[in-house]
Amino acid sequence: MTTQTAVAPPKTPGRPPKRATGGRPRQNREAIFLFLPALLPVLLLSVYPLVRGIALGFTDARAGLNVDTNFVGFGNFGKLLHNDLFWDSFRIGLIWTVSVTVLQFVAALGLALLLNTDLKFRGVARTLALIPWAMPPVVVAIMWRLLLHPTNGPVNEILQGLHLTSQPINFLGDFSTALPAVIVVGIWVGMPMTTVTLLAGMQGIDRSLYEAAAVDGAGAWHQFWYITLPQLRTVIVAITSLDLIWNFNSFGLVYVLTAGGPGGKTMLPMLFAYNEAFRYGNFGMAAAMGDVMVVIIIVFLAFYLRNRLRSQA
Repeated sequence: MTTQTAVAPPKTPGRPPKRATGGRPRQNREAIFLFLPALLPVLLLSVYPLVRGIALGFTDARAGLNVDTNFVGFGNFGKLLHNDLFWDSFRIGLIWTVSVTVLQFVAALGLALLLNTDLKFRGVARTLALIPWAMPPVVVAIMWRLLLHPTNGPVNEILQGLHLTSQPINFLGDFSTALPAVIVVGIWVGMPMTTVTLLAGMQGIDRSLYEAAAVDGAGAWHQFWYITLPQLRTVIVAITSLDLIWNFNSFGLVYVLTAGGPGGKTMLPMLFAYNEAFRYGNFGMAAAMGDVMVVIIIVFLAFYLRNRLRSQA
């Protein structure tokens, strides 16, 4: 008598269990709540003032209590087209921005190359290079006012001691030297940030590229031109773009140094808009100036970034 064992039928793979979808909306809500503490200050302190300032440019807002504000459309912008003082300040602002950005980059690149070498006190040198960046702009401006003082400033004493000048030079008060002097101070203030950024980019370059170039007989100049600069292109585009924005929007440094003088020779657009708003009380006109400057700097940066990124492709 034989016994037969029942063979179980093969199991068919069942459908995978459905994923619970109720947790995703909850996670999204939690993410939003976590994001709000960082978002609210940006909206209240950056986005709202920006939108409010743009809107003021289309009104005749003036300083004072219980003063009616009316919508004037493009009236303020029409007046700006015929305001020679504003466009002269804009011309000075472009000279200041381009000069400081270019010269600052050249000086920072040289300093970064120096700090990237095996200096004996490299750590101390890097720390000292950050001092101008760590100082508030107002303190820097006061310090340079003392250094460039026409009668008691050490700069004039050194120049006269070396017999380079026969009489003191009023660097910040003379029409021909005020803007160059302010540009020099601007370069000194902004150079550390550019230096640190370029130095960080240099630290990320693969050392084997230099070793291979040295084996092929490439000298220091060829290594810099064909390795360092191409590897720093992305960093250069980023830092020069930021420098252009920061320098064009510069206010505190020049305000303390010269307040736009002498005779408007250092009157940057931000200073001109500040005087229009807080000295003459024309908030609407000052906001329109700000709108024009924002549009122009965006267009300028768009062309600059497009050309730079296209050259890298």
